[in-house]
Amino acid sequence: MSQPGKGAGKALMILAWIAAMFLATRFFGQWEARQHNPNQLVQSEHGEGFIEVRLLGNGQGHFVADGAINGQQVRFMLDTGATDVAIPEGLAGKLALQRGAPVMLSTANGRTQGYRTRLASLQLGDIQLRDVRALVVPGLDGEQVLLGMSALKQLEFTQRGGTLLLRQNLK
Repeated sequence: MSQPGKGAGKALMILAWIAAMFLATRFFGQWEARQHNPNQLVQSEHGEGFIEVRLLGNGQGHFVADGAINGQQVRFMLDTGATDVAIPEGLAGKLALQRGAPVMLSTANGRTQGYRTRLASLQLGDIQLRDVRALVVPGLDGEQVLLGMSALKQLEFTQRGGTLLLRQNLK
């Protein structure tokens, strides 16, 4: 004969396991996201005449950080080897960026055609840049923006170990 409440105890045990699996999945998903982008919440430091942002490198040694283009959230990967800010075509459409003059690009994957555009604003932490030259790149995968020298040349930057310090001097 079955004991009263035994079925309810079994159901509670199953629910507890489901809840534990859900919480573990959430925790490890967030942990993995932090490993790829340790700069999801970019902190800024203000000094007399400057703003500084300190970024941590991810597990691959890249500097990835959340920011904004024209007030819309994006994810940047800093790329000092890129002449301009490079935006995947799909993301450029979501940001309503205009395609300008066509231009031939040399990328790691070979030559391709891209399109000039301008960014009214680009933000990383409290650093704000205006009227930044950029490219819409049809063959660029994903939704990560390559933050190239057309933006970075407006900043001072220093890398030490796994940390990159960006400084905007205010005029």
